[in-house]
Amino acid sequence: MLISDDPQAMAALIRQGGVVAYPTEAVFGLGCDPQQLTAVKRILQIKQRPVEKGMILLASQWAQLVDYTMPLTAATEQQVMATWPGAVTWLLAAKPNVSSWVRGQHTTIACRLTAHLPSRALIDACGHAIISTSANPAGLEPARSVAEVEQYFSDTMIDGIFLAAIGENRTPSEIRDSLNGRIIRPA
Repeated sequence: MLISDDPQAMAALIRQGGVVAYPTEAVFGLGCDPQQLTAVKRILQIKQRPVEKGMILLASQWAQLVDYTMPLTAATEQQVMATWPGAVTWLLAAKPNVSSWVRGQHTTIACRLTAHLPSRALIDACGHAIISTSANPAGLEPARSVAEVEQYFSDTMIDGIFLAAIGENRTPSEIRDSLNGRIIRPA
């Protein structure tokens, strides 16, 4: 397993189909290229997460999400952009070609435009949005340190750990439904 503070090195692992642990606004996440379904399946297996739940796409700019989402109405765009970049994940209408391995059983896809600088550096190095899900096996607390990531996942389970600080948020991102504005998971 590669442990590095170089976002380019982590991005190279992701481009090669790897799974990387990286810091987010509140906890460490597991990420991969959403177009590499073998890597997405690995994350689901590592976390023991049901595919039906879907995954979050984390981006550093809106353009990285447009291939996954249907066009937003002006009102929805205004509502979403008022919280981005930031620690709010939005359920947006998914394009029909988005894999069920990414969106789960839903017609929506969870998307977040992060303000967290280390996450942005990793995403920018990749050149595209990445999968984001908390770094923990199902039922356990999300990892908040490299030591906890290493405790949860052996070096045969993940390919790298991005050495950078998590943000100052105490809880994972809020999740909101763009169709009705309802808060699915409070911050």
